[in-house]
Amino acid sequence: MTTAVIAATPQKHLPAWFNIAALGGAIVLAVAAAQVANSGVVGVVTFLVLYLSAVSIAGFGVEGKRYGADRLMTSLITGTFIAAVIPLVSLLWTVLVQGWTRMSESGFLTATTFGQSMAGSVTGAGHAVVGTLLITGMAALIAVPLGVLTAVYLVEYGTGKLKRVITLMVDIMTGIPSIVAGLFAAAMIPMINQALFGQAQFKNGFAGAIALVVLMTPIVVRNTEEMLRLVPNELREASYALGVTKAGTIIRVVLRTAVSGIISGIFIATARIIGESAPLMITAGTTDFYNYNIFSNQMYTLPVYVYNQYVSGNSAEAWAGALLLILIVLVLNLLARWIAKQFAPKGEK
Repeated sequence: MTTAVIAATPQKHLPAWFNIAALGGAIVLAVAAAQVANSGVVGVVTFLVLYLSAVSIAGFGVEGKRYGADRLMTSLITGTFIAAVIPLVSLLWTVLVQGWTRMSESGFLTATTFGQSMAGSVTGAGHAVVGTLLITGMAALIAVPLGVLTAVYLVEYGTGKLKRVITLMVDIMTGIPSIVAGLFAAAMIPMINQALFGQAQFKNGFAGAIALVVLMTPIVVRNTEEMLRLVPNELREASYALGVTKAGTIIRVVLRTAVSGIISGIFIATARIIGESAPLMITAGTTDFYNYNIFSNQMYTLPVYVYNQYVSGNSAEAWAGALLLILIVLVLNLLARWIAKQFAPKGEK
């Protein structure tokens, strides 16, 4: 009798709109709490507490233990995701609001910082943009073949102690602070210049590129290594069965299959290093003029420009430089996704 009654009892469920309503109400109250306390952390914590409390009380009270626990865990995942995205959205919005006006003004993308202290002068970050692109491009030109070839050796050829030593060195390089990479380049490049040209130049764009190479290479190695390991061994064996050499198999089969992930990883690694400032302050220096020769004289970069403008009290220029840097990184990431889609194997696009 009792079993029949239990079986006939319908399962109660909350309305489909409940989670959305609870989410919206928690966000509104969290924004109010953040403004009252003048703290974003208070707002995020308030949002999580209110949202999860409302879902827990209503879920367990109406739906019971089983469905209530399921709703709580789903809401926990959703809530933590939103809590993680809120600071990012807030950051992007703040940079956009603070920097757009100055960045859109005439001359910002073409002028330099020369005459910035003089009233009425037109200044901008044009030379910093050029320096950033030249130094980052040179770093990528060196780090990409070095990283890809190292990864090919580790996956396709490496054995024994040498492979373990290279893997250990890559792991160590991955964790090197950027300032250490800058000090390394600042110490090495003048000695090379002295030995080859008889003149020790302590700051130039090439030294900055070498510092970024130290940071970029392990990222390229790790990404390429993972992409190569994803290539099925059956493809290699089929190529060997057709009489293709190992080198030919790597070039025509392995790399061609993994090229989508490799290229996208290269762009992501480039986006990672383009915002470095500490090593470039030591190696590339600053200047008020355009410098197109990466091997001679100091070069300005956007991260250093943002720092110097902020320290000098020019907050509008600092925000504009930060916004421009974010837009460049965004373009690189979108380009990486597009290239990954274009080069993806048939059936995976």
